Amino acid sequence: MQGWQGNLDLTFDYDGNTTRLVQERMQAPLKVQRAFYPEGRQICHVVMLHTAGGVVGGDRLSTCLTLHPHAQVLVTTAAASKLYRSNGLEAGQTIEVNLAAGSSLEWLPQETIVFNEAQYRQSLRINLAPGASWIGWEINRFGRTARNEQFLAGIWRSHTEVWQTGQPLWIDRQWLPGNQETFYSIHGLAGCAIVGSLAYLGQPVPSELVSKARQLWMGTGDMGVTRLPLGMLCRYRGHSSTEVRRWFTAVWSLIRQQTLQREAYPCRVWQL
Repeated sequence: MQGWQGNLDLTFDYDGNTTRLVQERMQAPLKVQRAFYPEGRQICHVVMLHTAGGVVGGDRLSTCLTLHPHAQVLVTTAAASKLYRSNGLEAGQTIEVNLAAGSSLEWLPQETIVFNEAQYRQSLRINLAPGASWIGWEINRFGRTARNEQFLAGIWRSHTEVWQTGQPLWIDRQWLPGNQETFYSIHGLAGCAIVGSLAYLGQPVPSELVSKARQLWMGTGDMGVTRLPLGMLCRYRGHSSTEVRRWFTAVWSLIRQQTLQREAYPCRVWQL
């Protein structure tokens, strides 16, 4: 059987006072709640939904976000995403983001749970105009750890590219086959169920910001912070989604204050 063929196409505009969702095309199981403004009219918050409850083999999901000049948008998800055990078919998701000059997108989905035997491929491409910026994070839990499940069969792929005026700022390809060797290898999960990445791209980052991001770390897992030519990258590998979310939220707050000149406003659907 064919899976879901979901599509979500959103366009945002800024009129000098308010960022508005001016165009939306949705095909199940993808949809969004009504846009809201918890921190003022300039920043539009959007919550994405997957109405089927999770991704199964054969699903093909496509999302496209377009921000016009100076639009400011924060996108999150209503709950954790679930990648179910495959029926033999690969599930896939493509996400394309186009940011015009002076716009900014904060792409902050909640955790993704990758079930054992899932087969999944994700592609994310961000196109930045001069003066645009993107903050994004991804947190993945491999296996349903509450059931003592490990990711020992299946395959997970993630490909992220961030470009600005035809030049690559960050290209990140990850491939994780589910097996004992990868799960326990120091070059794989090292026995950890949770990995996460947070990236800020589009603007120069001072070395002091990198140092402060490291100082915010209060956990027990493995972490790293790297200064990029036009941005910053944080990595996590450990056993606690609460731990990584608290750190990522603190770093996101720091980036907001230092580069976007705005205070952090945690989304109401988050439960930290």
